[in-house]
Amino acid sequence: MDTKELAANYIMNTYNRPPETTLYLTHGRGPYVFDEHGKRYLDFVSGLAVNSLGHCHPHVVEAICKQAEQLMHASNLYFTEPQARLAKRLVENSCADKVFFCNSGAEANEAAIKLARKYGKKYRHPDAHEIITATRSFHGRTLAAVTATGQPKYHQGFEPMVSGFRYAEFNNLTSFAGLVTEKTCAIMVEPVQGEGGVYPATAEFLQGLRNLCDKYGLLLIFDEVQCGMGRTGKLFAYEHYGVEPDVFTLAKALGGGLPIGVMAARDRAADIFVPGDHASTFGGNPVVCAAANAVLDLLTAEGFLENVARLGAYFCRRLLELKLPGLVEVRGLGLMIGAEFDGDAARVAGLCQEKGLLVNCIGGKILRFLPPLIATPAEVDEALAILQEACAQAMKA
Repeated sequence: MDTKELAANYIMNTYNRPPETTLYLTHGRGPYVFDEHGKRYLDFVSGLAVNSLGHCHPHVVEAICKQAEQLMHASNLYFTEPQARLAKRLVENSCADKVFFCNSGAEANEAAIKLARKYGKKYRHPDAHEIITATRSFHGRTLAAVTATGQPKYHQGFEPMVSGFRYAEFNNLTSFAGLVTEKTCAIMVEPVQGEGGVYPATAEFLQGLRNLCDKYGLLLIFDEVQCGMGRTGKLFAYEHYGVEPDVFTLAKALGGGLPIGVMAARDRAADIFVPGDHASTFGGNPVVCAAANAVLDLLTAEGFLENVARLGAYFCRRLLELKLPGLVEVRGLGLMIGAEFDGDAARVAGLCQEKGLLVNCIGGKILRFLPPLIATPAEVDEALAILQEACAQAMKA
């Protein structure tokens, strides 16, 4: 059996991967991946915002190999240098005072949910356990995280959902304020909604949420799993808004391709957990933390994030200049870009793949571009030339 047959026979059917159109990838370098036939593709999916430094970045690979020769796992019964160093660097570069390590964005958000509930009971009200999240949001696939997700399609078949979540309209402060009760412990939002369609928050909205949380003693939680770690042209998306959360979550790009999650907190929220409240067997694994430290080396290098911001602006400007047929709107922040069409964007994405560009379609009408942060203007031009061809071909069909 070939790889596709093995996958079809032995892996649960949780991903939409029709064998006739799904690529079998064998290796990658920089912004490119290669299939079993050696065909090269410009990867603007980036592992869904994981491969922010492209594929197999030599600095990250070197850090992984070096650590793997020394200590691969120790459990959190013991201290390890890569973990402690990574924690220090995350705190020094953010508003956080302490961090918790886990293995994914869903795990990080689960940790934030648990922390918020304990915080609410301790500091607000004995029954303060409810968290207000946004419509169109996405916070993960585990049961509490998917309940926090404000998209009913992800709840279907898994009812009853976890109690204690309420949903307000994204970018509508009045909608959020109207749901606050004595049972509320936190508000949780993505500064830029990713899976929901690439919708950036407005500064007025996030500042309003900050004021609302301060007024009622609630925690403000930012899910930066997709929009964090340089994706928007700042290390953290909240930096664009002048608003600091009490808690924020990270994952995806931080590990450079290895699984990692972080729940970070400040002030009183940073000291809520005590031994036994929460834990992770693999969280803060030495090899993964070595990779994350290497990623931070590059993200914090002089001029790196400024270049991401410039390239994002260039991408959006060039995309609009193409005047693509059916293009309704271009939105995003940095190199987290959504292009909404009035027609079948999935067909356009399929044609792009045939022509050598990988791009993700969400919701049937939106193309989500998540280029590696190390991409060049020439590679953006290459991607847009392919997109233009694909759109022209789609119109003829």
